[in-house]
Order: sequence, then structure tokens, then C-alpha cells
Amino acid sequence: MEEKNMQEILQKAEVLIEALPYIQRFNRKIIVVKYGGSAMVDEELKRSVIQDVTLLKLVGFKPIIVHGGGKEISKWVEKSGMEPEFVNGLRKTDAATMEIAEMVLNKVNKSLVQMVQELGVNAIGISGKDGSLLKVDKKYSNGQDIGFVGDVKEVNPKILFDLLEKDFLPIVCPIGLGDEFDTYNINADDAACAIARAVNAEKLAFLTDIEGVYKDPKDKATLISELSVSEAQELIGDGNIGGGMLPKLNNCIDAIENGVSRVHILDGRIPHCLLLEIFTNRGIGTAILGDGEERYYFHGE
Repeated sequence: MEEKNMQEILQKAEVLIEALPYIQRFNRKIIVVKYGGSAMVDEELKRSVIQDVTLLKLVGFKPIIVHGGGKEISKWVEKSGMEPEFVNGLRKTDAATMEIAEMVLNKVNKSLVQMVQELGVNAIGISGKDGSLLKVDKKYSNGQDIGFVGDVKEVNPKILFDLLEKDFLPIVCPIGLGDEFDTYNINADDAACAIARAVNAEKLAFLTDIEGVYKDPKDKATLISELSVSEAQELIGDGNIGGGMLPKLNNCIDAIENGVSRVHILDGRIPHCLLLEIFTNRGIGTAILGDGEERYYFHGE
């Protein structure tokens, strides 16, 4: 065999061996993947994300996908002759918009189920309505009424535990019920955090359209590989975190303070970002961990 071919084969073996301690560590552990952004729009990226999650399932993890669908909802709202309206970054959701949002999110949900099934893994798509998974209070934006937008107040994870026990991959659509059984749209980041807390997930991974958390958002060289909760709070306090990253980072801190071991913020535009972050020593995004958690990336390599 040619030396070049042998080198390529050995490199593949090294990659698999590098993954071994992570597979051992997280075997039978629950990982919640919040799936949104560009990775939901680009068909190739969509396929690579679903391949990643399916692989995690097949090597012994217990993944749960929580997906958004904001861009798709806006598209169908416009097609219906309405104008998408946002208040402080939150979609104003009247009854007509809520109807469209639910239809679109269910359509997205079943397309993801189909992709997982094609790869030979049994998936079940559910919404937060099923089995009273997500109960919500009406959410206000700085005191302003924004319609049928919900804040998760209670999670009943029984349906998720039942599905995981029967070896299904649950795919959750972020819609919940209020006290009067009205339907509410939920921010997918909030839904993923609430679910990760309720199932005591080992990991929560956010697929986003950014590379991770930066010390200086203007300098791409300042990407932080690992960040403790106290370091994250310090960054927020210093005013270095702004825009859409602020609520995301607060969600991460909240998840860790409520029992999730590690939260990963990943660039979903990178194919197979999930595998690269979870199974390699360096990782490619930002991992946020509790102050007492051991750091396991090998920075010296």
C-alpha cells in the first residue's frame, strides 16, 4: 500500500481514537440540541446536522432535538399577505400569525423526522402541547403585549423519558399551552433550555450563526474555547456581550445553574460542527461549564 494512503488510513484511526474518551464519558447521557439559524435553511447543512445527531444516537448518546423555524415562519406570514412584526427581537404573534407558525413548525418538525428515519433511526416529532410537555405563561416584552408568545413555566419531561427509554429520538417543536389551553409560540432557545434542565441533560448544544463567544466581539482571534459560569457573568458585567448573544449566554448560565453539565455554542454553518465540538480535543465553538467542572480540552496540543 502506498505510504500516502497508509497515512490517510492512520489519520482516520487517530480521529476515531480521539473520540473514544468522549464516547465513554457521555454514553447513555442525554444531550439536547437546539437546532436553528442557517443550518435549518441550507439543505446540505441540514443533512450534516441530522447525520451528526443520528451518529450521536448510534454511539450511545440520548439526543433530543429542539428546533426553531423563524425564517420559514416569516416566509409564510409574508406569503399570506401579512407583514412579520417584531418587538425587541420577539415576533409579535396574533391569532392568525400563531396559526401560520404552528403549521410551519409542524411541517419543519416532520421533515426532520423524515431525514432521521432515512438514516435508519426511529424519530418521533412532538410539540410542547403533547403530554403537557411545555406549559407557559403569556410573555410580555418590556410590559408590551406581543400576543401569543409564551414563557415556559413548567416542563413535564415524562413523554421524553418514555420515548428515550423506547429508543426513539424525540424532535420537539417549540409550541406550548397556557392555563386556558390557548396555543403559544415559544422562543426555541428558551424551550431547549427548559427541556435540558427538566431532563437533567449532560449537554445542551446551540447551533447558531456565530462561531462562539468572543472576549472582544470585534476580534475573531479572541474566540473562547471554554468558559466557566463566573467568567461568563464577568464578560456580561463588563459589557462585552451584546445583541442576540446576551439572552443566549444568560440561557446557558441558567441551564448550568439548574443541573446541565455543559453548554456548547456552535457555528451551525460549519458542516458537522456538533461532532467536531463533542468528539475532538480542541473543539470548535465555546463550551460553558459550571465553576466546579473539570476542563477537558487539551490546550497544549
